[in-house]
Amino acid sequence: MIRPLLSSLLLLVAACGASSTPSTPPAAPSSPASAMSSTPAAPSDAKTVDHVDVPPAIAAMVAAPDRSDDDKKLDSGRHPAELLAFCGIAPGMRVGEIAAGGGYTTELLARAVAPSGVVYAENPKFVLERFAEKPWSARLAKPVDKAVVRSDREPDDPFPPEARDLDAVVIVLSYHDTVWLGADRAKMNAAIFKALKKGGVYCVVDHSARDGAGVGDAKTLHRIEEKVVRQEIAQAGFALRASATFLRNPSDARDWNDSPVKAGDKRGTSDRFVLQSVKPEEPPRRQGRREEGRANHPTTFATSRASLTNSPADATSASARSFGKRSRAS
Repeated sequence: MIRPLLSSLLLLVAACGASSTPSTPPAAPSSPASAMSSTPAAPSDAKTVDHVDVPPAIAAMVAAPDRSDDDKKLDSGRHPAELLAFCGIAPGMRVGEIAAGGGYTTELLARAVAPSGVVYAENPKFVLERFAEKPWSARLAKPVDKAVVRSDREPDDPFPPEARDLDAVVIVLSYHDTVWLGADRAKMNAAIFKALKKGGVYCVVDHSARDGAGVGDAKTLHRIEEKVVRQEIAQAGFALRASATFLRNPSDARDWNDSPVKAGDKRGTSDRFVLQSVKPEEPPRRQGRREEGRANHPTTFATSRASLTNSPADATSASARSFGKRSRAS
């Protein structure tokens, strides 16, 4: 009776080990459709924030007299104080930014994390060569931006090696650009996840496309469907914590090009979503076959564990004792 029992136990242990390490890793989503089909819905406890309380320090920083007139003209359509407060940006933080462009948001981040924080600001080669290099370089020459570390890299590998344990990463009005730039968004979000500390936040702001548009309007109208962004971020392991409404515009038909060059007088009036996701403190616990075996066959699992930790003689003795207890109980 003991020998057949031991054979069964060894098969159980082998099955548990095989299930814990897949032979091939799961493939990254090649398109929003694949991500949407395999990603669970946003957690039900994610909240919608209709009003953001702006700390006085942030309000004073946005109103600083040494900010340029060009930047201040954009404030009414961008609500920078609400954005910084919603994302929780504070002095001393280590922050990353994707697609910094000419640096409007970058400078706000640099002011917010001063005097001891740092901002790793990424720009891809295409953006720098086409329009951003001159204003970006001029921006970084300002003393107020001394906390900025320039990162001339592609979105799917956005930060230098030292950019680790970040408190926050933001991408403002540019997630859609990664579509037509051909960036690997799954790889980008994975890199952001890796760069953040546990509990760190990932804030995404972008122009909302019509329901069902997916990424189809990314190049023509410079918009992306919110559902796609939510699910691609979730695919990387983030948990959506909150969305904010301070940039929403229900009257926007979402059928016009809101790029800075094409928007004209409409600039700053598009319907925009604002998402705050968090890198979980601990990865979600998944029940595997080992846990199922323990729940369904506690005596057998305890015996199989003994066979792994003790000598063959001890394992035989443990099996005999276990079998004897069950025989007496019956």
